[in-house]
Amino acid sequence: MRMLVLGAGGTGGYFGGRLAQAGSDVTFLVRAARVAPLRERGLQLRSPLGDARIAVTAVSAAELPALAQARPFDLVLLSCKAYDLDIALDDIAPAIAAHTGVLPILNGLRHYAALDARFGTERVLGGLCFISAMKGPDGEVLHLGRPASITFGERFCDRGSDRTAAFAHACAQAGIDHVRSPCIAQEQWAKYSFLTALAAGTCLMRASVGRIIAGESGDAFMRALYRECLAVATAAGEPVAEAAQQAALATLTQADSPLTASMLRDLQAGQPVEAEQIVGDMLHRGATAGLSTPLLAAAWCHLQAYEAKRVAAAAVSSP
Repeated sequence: MRMLVLGAGGTGGYFGGRLAQAGSDVTFLVRAARVAPLRERGLQLRSPLGDARIAVTAVSAAELPALAQARPFDLVLLSCKAYDLDIALDDIAPAIAAHTGVLPILNGLRHYAALDARFGTERVLGGLCFISAMKGPDGEVLHLGRPASITFGERFCDRGSDRTAAFAHACAQAGIDHVRSPCIAQEQWAKYSFLTALAAGTCLMRASVGRIIAGESGDAFMRALYRECLAVATAAGEPVAEAAQQAALATLTQADSPLTASMLRDLQAGQPVEAEQIVGDMLHRGATAGLSTPLLAAAWCHLQAYEAKRVAAAAVSSP
């Protein structure tokens, strides 16, 4: 299986790097300025699961059309931030041949409409991942915790396919924790509901789960926020299984937990955040279903105010 990985940051860099380390045919599509460093020095991973410096193939957007025409790709692993989706679609378009599959592992669900419209529903797989990773100051991939798993599957059938089987084999060869799911929508809604509650709660309170739970009514707040997300999932026809609910609640209400959403870390660093694609989208899906989600509404209002302030500050500081 010949794979193109968009980006060599935290998520794409980690999973693509492990695949390349195991001998899979992986090419990284990166910004022009990053092509030479990757070719010369390789991709460096720092991880509790093992550090590595991996020789990789890197290509720029300008170089991709000729490369894809000469040697078509079987799968594109899409791992950009959700707010960069439009640019990402343009970047990967030359790699999409008649048989090429696209596996997005972005947060949320909003990106599927754009992917289907651009490349066709039959090309787009369902996917998600669990990992905390980021690009370090020297371009290295910093894996911040032991979990590093990827879940994927066909979106509109309950059987496997040759392409998901091939990708599962590549993940197994690379030692990547993975699930080839026959019910990917259930997996996606389970993660989306949990992630939205985590992001909305920790961003609204500007605090870790443990600090929120330590406050009066903190436990009730996180439970109520998660219930709103579960109600949206049920209205969408994908109720979250009881076992998944209990696992999520245990994490969302764990005393002394240092856990925060990556969205909060981006917010505290003054960076763009995926608020519209995660919290805003969950709120709007609930509204379409006629649901009242006041806690999600408060978090969305808060995040909009942050983004407006960030944009205004950037405009003032621009030359």
